[in-house]
Amino acid sequence: MLTLRPSQERGYADHGWLKSFHSFSFAGYYDPAHMGWGNLRVINEDWIAPGKGFGTHGHRDMEIVTYVLQGALAHQDSMGNVKAIPPGDVQRMSAGTGVRHSEFNHAPNDTTHLLQIWITPNVPGVVPSYEQTTFTDAAKQGRLCLVASPDGAQGSVTIHADARLYAGLFNAGQTATLALAAGRKAYVHLVRGALKVNGMSLSTGDAALLADETQVALTDAQDAEVLVFDLCV
Repeated sequence: MLTLRPSQERGYADHGWLKSFHSFSFAGYYDPAHMGWGNLRVINEDWIAPGKGFGTHGHRDMEIVTYVLQGALAHQDSMGNVKAIPPGDVQRMSAGTGVRHSEFNHAPNDTTHLLQIWITPNVPGVVPSYEQTTFTDAAKQGRLCLVASPDGAQGSVTIHADARLYAGLFNAGQTATLALAAGRKAYVHLVRGALKVNGMSLSTGDAALLADETQVALTDAQDAEVLVFDLCV
């Protein structure tokens, strides 16, 4: 089964300082047909205005992955981490028994554009932890680079969830294939550009939901940046 999730059908919120598309039900956006996919619970595409951000707030029992596309995100949390997250870095925060943090765009003139991803953990109540790793464009060019996994394989950040997240950059003529084990789901989010997923065309902001497929095949790319999730049911 291969289903298109068009960009314009996502939930949308405009708070002035924050503009956000919600791939799945979140905050004021509720759609019972889009509550998540496998153990993927949230993909929010956010634009944060200069000098603005999220004040200190709490999370529990969620694996939170942040993928910055433009600008930089300042992160501070109750574990003592004070970090800047630039494009190319992947941040993983395991909320576990509870963590509080804030996220800000301190740039006076530049908007910060990012994806925040929530994945349901395997077990509740893990000790909160934090990890941040850089993945260069060269590592992602023309291939699917593993950026988050349960075992930290290939230098990926370690999540407490049965899921793997890949990031890739593809130009014309570049293709990639990811095999899917029986009983797995996949989710492909096209950050920018255009490409085909198993023959189905996607453009910027679109996503493909896959179930009962044997692979994810990416072809016909045009200046594409893409995230591919291998998920449990």
